[in-house]
Amino acid sequence: MTEDNFEAIILKEKQDATKERCPPLYKILLLNDDFTPMEFVVEVLKIFFHMTQEQATRIMLKVHTEGVGLCGVYTSDIASTKVKQVIEFARKNQHPLRCVMEEN
Repeated sequence: MTEDNFEAIILKEKQDATKERCPPLYKILLLNDDFTPMEFVVEVLKIFFHMTQEQATRIMLKVHTEGVGLCGVYTSDIASTKVKQVIEFARKNQHPLRCVMEEN
């Protein structure tokens, strides 16, 4: 075995080990509806995704014009918790805002 082959094998093993250590990531998406006020969507983005007013407004407009907006990318547990929190908060405030997660 040449030194180059040996280095290639070690590099491949390191890449495989890195892949195994990284958990799958999930995108959290807000979906447009015709009833939830834009201001409420901005508040959700600020509260649950720690966005600035400007960032939240940009995502809200994307949801409004394109039907969907990306809130963030997280591990499964965190994404699931955030989706539940957003939906619960929306329901408590009597809004039908939909929030989903999908594999990245």
